[in-house]
Amino acid sequence: MKFTRLRISGFKSFVEPTELLFEPGLTAVIGPNGCGKSNLFDALRWVMGETRPTSVRGTEMDDVIFAGSAARPARNQAEVILHVDNTDRKASPQYNDYDSIEISRRIEREAGSVYRINGRDVRQRDVQIFFADASSGAGSTAFVRQGQIGQLISQKPLARRAILEEAAGIGGLHQRRHEAELRLRAAETNLGRLDDVIREVEAGLQNLKRQARQASRYRNLSGHIRKAEALALHLRWLAAEAQLKLAEEALTNANAAVATSADQVAQATTIQADAATAVPPLRQREAERAAALHRLTVEREALDAEEARAREEAQRMRQRIGQTGQDIARERTLEADATSALERLSTEANELEAAQSGAEAELQAAQSRAAELSEALAERERTLERLNAELAQWNAQKNGLDRQREMASALVETTTQQLTEAQQRLDTAMADAAGAPDVQAAEAATEAARTAAQDLRAAFEAARTALEQAEAVEGDARKPLQDSERRVQELSAEARALSNLLRPQGDDLFPPLVDAVKVQPGYEAAFAAALGDDLQAPLDEASPHHWRNLGALEDAPALPDGVQPLSNFVQAPEALARRLTTTGLVAHEQGKELQTKLKIGQRLVSSRGDVWRWDGYSASAEAQSQAAIRLAQRNRLADLETEIASAKEQQATTFAAYSAARDATQAARDAMRDADRQQSDASRALIAAQDDAAKAARAAAERMSKLASLEAEIRRLTQTRDTAIASEEEAAEALADLPDGAALAQTVAQAREDAANARGQDAEARGAVEGLTRAGAMRALRLGSIGEEKARWDSRRAAAMSQIEELDRRLAGMNEELVTLEAVPQTLAEKRVALLDAIGEADAARKEAADLHAEAEQVLAAADKALKAAEAAASSAREERARSQALSESAVERIAELKNRIQDELSAEPEQLAAEAEIKDGEELPTQEYADKRVEKLKAERESLGGVNLRAEEEAQEQEARLTGLTTDRDDLVGAIDRLRRGISSLNKEGRERLIESFAKVNENFQMLFTKLFQGGEAKLTLTESEDPLEAGLEIFARPPGKKLQNLTLLSGGEQALTAMALIFAVFMVNPAPVCVLDEVDAPLDDSNVERFCNLLDEMVRLTDTRFLVITHHAQTMSRMHRLFGVTMAERGVSQLVSVSLAEAEQVVAAE
Repeated sequence: MKFTRLRISGFKSFVEPTELLFEPGLTAVIGPNGCGKSNLFDALRWVMGETRPTSVRGTEMDDVIFAGSAARPARNQAEVILHVDNTDRKASPQYNDYDSIEISRRIEREAGSVYRINGRDVRQRDVQIFFADASSGAGSTAFVRQGQIGQLISQKPLARRAILEEAAGIGGLHQRRHEAELRLRAAETNLGRLDDVIREVEAGLQNLKRQARQASRYRNLSGHIRKAEALALHLRWLAAEAQLKLAEEALTNANAAVATSADQVAQATTIQADAATAVPPLRQREAERAAALHRLTVEREALDAEEARAREEAQRMRQRIGQTGQDIARERTLEADATSALERLSTEANELEAAQSGAEAELQAAQSRAAELSEALAERERTLERLNAELAQWNAQKNGLDRQREMASALVETTTQQLTEAQQRLDTAMADAAGAPDVQAAEAATEAARTAAQDLRAAFEAARTALEQAEAVEGDARKPLQDSERRVQELSAEARALSNLLRPQGDDLFPPLVDAVKVQPGYEAAFAAALGDDLQAPLDEASPHHWRNLGALEDAPALPDGVQPLSNFVQAPEALARRLTTTGLVAHEQGKELQTKLKIGQRLVSSRGDVWRWDGYSASAEAQSQAAIRLAQRNRLADLETEIASAKEQQATTFAAYSAARDATQAARDAMRDADRQQSDASRALIAAQDDAAKAARAAAERMSKLASLEAEIRRLTQTRDTAIASEEEAAEALADLPDGAALAQTVAQAREDAANARGQDAEARGAVEGLTRAGAMRALRLGSIGEEKARWDSRRAAAMSQIEELDRRLAGMNEELVTLEAVPQTLAEKRVALLDAIGEADAARKEAADLHAEAEQVLAAADKALKAAEAAASSAREERARSQALSESAVERIAELKNRIQDELSAEPEQLAAEAEIKDGEELPTQEYADKRVEKLKAERESLGGVNLRAEEEAQEQEARLTGLTTDRDDLVGAIDRLRRGISSLNKEGRERLIESFAKVNENFQMLFTKLFQGGEAKLTLTESEDPLEAGLEIFARPPGKKLQNLTLLSGGEQALTAMALIFAVFMVNPAPVCVLDEVDAPLDDSNVERFCNLLDEMVRLTDTRFLVITHHAQTMSRMHRLFGVTMAERGVSQLVSVSLAEAEQVVAAE
């Protein structure tokens, strides 16, 4: 069985589908640290059934899914597929029908893994056993991770035994033995539980047999109880029939008394109705006058509010007047600043012009003097030339020439010293000029200050405009707020008036029915006409007159076709159901026509309040009844609540808008103050910057003049020194050729000195001319700048004067508006006096109407009292009739209940009770007490039996059958346990034999490979800690050349690594794994040991069919590989795989 290729998709950093080929020989995987090389190793172990996230370098298994990068989103799933070549048929038996086997593992985030072999879902254990049978798997020693060499060295001997088990190929055997042991333990546990169940069933069977005997006695007692119960119920039936006869006689007498009391109630009702009819008009008049009084009161409150608003507006106007006065003062300050600046600029311009006019004369004088000095210099130079010509003729005057040389030398020294001092003064002046304020910087600062002042001026104008707009918005928002407040007050006043009118009169112990109903708007008159004064009756049955809830009629006659019952338009208590369902709503024109079609108890009403009754009674609607008015007022009150809520919402909205506008006005006012302050600061900063610029310009002109003079002096001294040096050289030459000429030499020296002085004076004159020219240019430039500044200040002063005129005009308008606002309170006071007189008159009228209403209420109260007395007598008679009727109904119900009881308990009719009780004709009956005691005694005897299982006999038969089945299952389970134990023993025997055989082969191979690696020495393996090979540990002893035989842990690091590799490869030689992965195992080896390691790999390739995958950074190891796979991470966080065949590359090179 051979691994052919590994396909990875979405696993760790390999987000794109990637294939790794397992080809014969040595394959290296190379790449920089962190590029994802070891992720290939993790993918191979993961697809083989690795269950621990830490083994694949994660904290949870979902960590193997690509988590995303800067340029790619995270994936939700990962999949690894391993293709296996099974042409040699060495796979597990169930898969040996396939030439190629595909093992896949797929994981979805937070959903777990799915394993498939050739497309069929399998368990994780099936995958692990598949690879264990092939001497491979996630934990195989063929997979050597980074640091695993050291782990193998430090392992205990028992842990090392896994190497021998893998060599023996008993990894799958271990899995199967473990499963068999698990099945054995489960079978033994089931056997114990089955024994417990059998014991429980046997105990239950004995209990059921005892219960069957109790059930037989229970049935006998039940027969006696039935006979005794029939006798007791027969006696109760005879007593109930006698009681019913007495109750019917009492009910007849009570009905006669009720009829007498009903006549008395009718008379009292007529009197009370007349009194009640007189009360509503008086109540209505009182309500109207109270409403009129309230309206006047609301008007007075509105006048008070208007006066307060006028005073508030006047106060705000005073604030605006004060603010405008401040604005005028500020503008006057700006005008004064502009005037002052213009005066200062005029003064400066005059000074500059005066200086300019004097400078022209000074420049002309300097130019004349320079011309004169230039002519003098030319004359002196001509004289010097003539003397020099004469000196050339005085060849014998050597002494003169010596003197000339000395003077020239002294002049050089003097001019050099003077030149040094002049240069120092020039350097100092230039340093002072460099540290002095820059004119251009000062002018730029002035321009920046001017721009800032202009911007702040514009910001101030914008802030003032914003304030005016905000004040206008505030004024616009104030009117809706006042309207909404007035609307809320008017609606609230109307609602309070209606609430007072609708408040129950007097004692509200029994509230009238009218307060418990809700009528659709427009149908109040119809509802009041249908019930009339009955609406004043309460629902409480404790009241002398009330509505009793009888429920709706079951077989009520239907109203005429097309007529809707009044109940469709009224929400009322159930007590009104009969009245409302028998009352129909029709149009006024249909009433008379449909009246003839009414059944007994029915009536028709119109929305106007007309009434047509079934017995011919008709009433036309005239004025609305008090009940209709009250219902309409209640509906109006409900509508008012909605309107008030809406008005309050509107008030809140307008108040929020007004508050926002008011806050915006204040914010704009604050912003304008800040802008004004910033504008004043900017104006002062501009004046200061202009003063600094003027000072800097004057200082710069002075520095330029001084620098020009020093530069001219340096040029003169330089020229003098050069001339002196030339003269000294000429004298030296002349001295060599000519005789001494002291007098002529002195004359020449004097002439030269005069010429030098003339040159200095000429240079100084030219420097003065240049300085005066430069100063004149600077004054002309400043005069032009002053003109521009004066134009700007003139514009600013004109703007300030225009603004002052505008503010004066606004101030006059504000003062006129203030006078108007201050006159408002006086006008309102006159209106208030007239309104107070009207309120007094309205209050007197309301009191008069209230007195008349109170007298009518007293008359109505007396009529109500008489009616209540009559109704109380009628109620007593009805109560007596009700008691008699209740006794009669109770007797009937008792008869019915007793009949139902007889049928329920004995399934018989009352006439059959005597036969059930076996009573003979003419036999004397016992008392009811005796019969009841007889029943109780028999039931007590039956109860003493306790809980009786009447199905005990059938259940006992079922339990016997179950016990037989359980015994059979137990015998089968005992046989299965015996077979499992024999199977485990067989597996252990096979494992020992194969382990002992493999140990000998591995030990032999280990010794051979160790000797070959170290070119000598000695090594061996021993089993320790147990006589049983399956429980023994593996100890390693090694002796490299020149050392003693010792434990592996005592060797050096390189020796340990090579020894461990020899052991691993010794296992391969016994039971080669399909693939071996070596993850950077050559890291701790030096070059010579790497060479040995590569030689060992070549040997393993020759001796086995194992395909080696080596992850390495060592160049020597790479050079010994047959092919290379490179892992790159060109895109951060995403690994890619590329391959190179070194053998093919060598062939290409050889061909070239």
